[in-house]
Amino acid sequence: MSHYRLGVGDKILINVFGQSDLSMETRLPDVGKINYPFLGDLKLVGLTLSEVESLIYNGLKGDYLVNPSVAVSIIEYRPFFIDGEVKQPGGYPYQPGLSVNKAAALAGGYTERASRSDIQIVREKDGKQISMEVSVSHQIQPGDIITIPQRFF
Repeated sequence: MSHYRLGVGDKILINVFGQSDLSMETRLPDVGKINYPFLGDLKLVGLTLSEVESLIYNGLKGDYLVNPSVAVSIIEYRPFFIDGEVKQPGGYPYQPGLSVNKAAALAGGYTERASRSDIQIVREKDGKQISMEVSVSHQIQPGDIITIPQRFF
C-alpha cells in the first residue's frame, strides 16, 4: 500500500536509526498533526509514508543530523465500520486485503435479510466523503463505512 495516505486513527512508528530520542510511536489525533522533537507540529494526515519520511529527513538534515536515516511504518491502521444487515455492526481493525465479504465475516456474518448487492461504501478522499456502490469482492480501505442493505423478498 505504497500509495496509502495516512488518516486520523492510524498508528505509526517513526524510526530515526541511532537516535532513540527522535524515534516515536504515535496514533494520529483528530487534528491530524503530531508534535515532533525539534520540528514542532507536523501535519501528517493525507501524506504517504514516503512523504512523511522525506518531511522528517529534510527537517532533521543539516541543523540536527548530517544524514539522518528515517523509516516510517504503520503499526495499526484506523478501523473500518460496517453497519446494516450484519450480525455485529460496528468498528473493526483494518487488515490489508479485506474485501466486503471478509469484513462482513468479521462482523459475525450477514443476517438472513442481507442483500449481497447494492452495498454502499462511504470513503474519505481528498477531505471529501464519497459514496459508491460496490460488490462483495470489492477491497475496502481503512476508515471505510460499509452499509449492507436489506434485500426485498
